[in-house]
Amino acid sequence: MTAQLSAPVPKPEILKFTVEQFQLMYQRGILEDVDRCELIAGEILKMSPIGLKHAVAIARCCKMLEAKLGDRAIIWAQNPIYLGENSLPQPDITLLQYRDDFYSASFPTPADILLVIEVSDSSLEYDRDIKSKLYGMAGIPQMWLVDVNRQIIMDFRQPSALGYKQISLCTAVDRLAILACEGIELLWQEVFA
Repeated sequence: MTAQLSAPVPKPEILKFTVEQFQLMYQRGILEDVDRCELIAGEILKMSPIGLKHAVAIARCCKMLEAKLGDRAIIWAQNPIYLGENSLPQPDITLLQYRDDFYSASFPTPADILLVIEVSDSSLEYDRDIKSKLYGMAGIPQMWLVDVNRQIIMDFRQPSALGYKQISLCTAVDRLAILACEGIELLWQEVFA
């Protein structure tokens, strides 16, 4: 009796999409606003549901940034940013250069972005390992990762082709400086009151 060689099992094909195709899916009703999806490196990823701690941290950050920055920047909360033809992530908060048109002609690009803030409850590893790398590779100057469970903030700086080169942990005694807005600092307590 001869041994039968089994044929190799083909790998499933991953479909990749462009930002244009992704937007068309929303326009045509294939994806709905309630789906909470984002496009990362051509793949459509379902976002985690927003829990109470997550929502409160976003609200506090937005209120605090608005009070400190006034008209110096636009606070772009849970809206898409354009990071090339295959990525349209939706950070929790993006601080944008101020423009009178509020970016009505197109989504903001890395050249428009001063700071990205991701708030993590159940998505810490994804935000830290995937999204921070994406933002750093795109050249966004700074990212904060707010961990609502451990009550720490990670400050990512020095974007490069491999992601961010510098990461600092901020706890109760620390102040966070917004690199692109001289003289503007946030206290840890303002986020985790």
